[in-house]
Amino acid sequence: MIDLRKVSARWQGWDVAVRDLPLALLLALTSLLPALHNRGTQIGELPGRPLDALTFVVIGLQCLPLAVRRRWPALCLALVLLGFVVDQLRGYHTVAGTAVPLALMSAAAHLEHHRRTAAVLATAAYVAMVVGLFRLGSPETLIGFTTFYAALAAAWAVGAWLRTTRIAEAERRGAVAAATRVAERTRIASELHDVVTHHVTAMVVQAEAARYLTAAPERLDRSLTAITDSGRRAIKDLRNLLDLLNPEHGAEPRTPSVGELRSLVEQTRQAGQPVEFTEDGAPSATTGSAAIAAYRVVQEALTNALKHANGSRTTVHVRHGGAETTVEVSTDESGSRSSSPGGSGRGLAGLRERVDVLGGEFSAGPRAGGGFVVRARIPTGSAS
Repeated sequence: MIDLRKVSARWQGWDVAVRDLPLALLLALTSLLPALHNRGTQIGELPGRPLDALTFVVIGLQCLPLAVRRRWPALCLALVLLGFVVDQLRGYHTVAGTAVPLALMSAAAHLEHHRRTAAVLATAAYVAMVVGLFRLGSPETLIGFTTFYAALAAAWAVGAWLRTTRIAEAERRGAVAAATRVAERTRIASELHDVVTHHVTAMVVQAEAARYLTAAPERLDRSLTAITDSGRRAIKDLRNLLDLLNPEHGAEPRTPSVGELRSLVEQTRQAGQPVEFTEDGAPSATTGSAAIAAYRVVQEALTNALKHANGSRTTVHVRHGGAETTVEVSTDESGSRSSSPGGSGRGLAGLRERVDVLGGEFSAGPRAGGGFVVRARIPTGSAS
């Protein structure tokens, strides 16, 4: 069975002149049929003339240039008009005259420069033909010539409309592609922020604490081990993210889930942050994007706690409901500010966008009585 898609793809892969050649040959062969002699385009009402050697040249001039109507539209139009003028002045009246509106549409649609000049020159050629027909005794009225010219102008207008439509479509696709690239860069930047900021912040805090543990070898060893573990996790997460940017990577992307929150909390505790974690209910197996968003909310909140309230008591409360997951992370103000790298605000802004896309609610700010609280309500109905 013939695969039409493969045939179409192969046809589109050929040179444009090769694809336009069948139309040119078909029109040329049709014009040579004896039954169609003197039954083609006729303007001027001059008496018909029998076929002679010049007829084949006239047919070739009008038909064969259609093969390059998209590659060299100006050349195509010039040759077709020349053949058409000779055709009418000699009285052959071949079917090849059908090439004229095709050449006009192609020139208007595909000519990149000097389109107005081409239209003026085509008009001048038509006027010269009309003058020649009058000198040969044409009984055609001025209304007839004007009507035929209007038909040719309509063909040019159709080509101009096709050109405008094509440009508008190209601009629309370009805008969509640009928006897609911006969205993809934003997503990658958000993922990099989530991965790098959390692990690097934990490593910086652990390294600062290790400076004061030289007199306690066991605690120093645990701190250095925690730094090593954080670095390994960062490398693993970055490798997973970079794999997604590789076009040859065919595996499914690894994304964190709510089930990994206990591991995340434990990592934060190893960095020296006292964290209380409670989880009500069980996460649904089809939470999808909601699970990733909940994980990122907790991750960003704990990272900010390490950076801005190092040593403060931090509480993480996650509740799984039938239709939504709620997350609340609060930090007391009793701890000391860390000298770890400051934030740019991108993390919280990215979380707000992520939650908003899912139709949820997100808030972050100071709480009554001191401290900071991050809250998110995330619907779990979408698995995408």
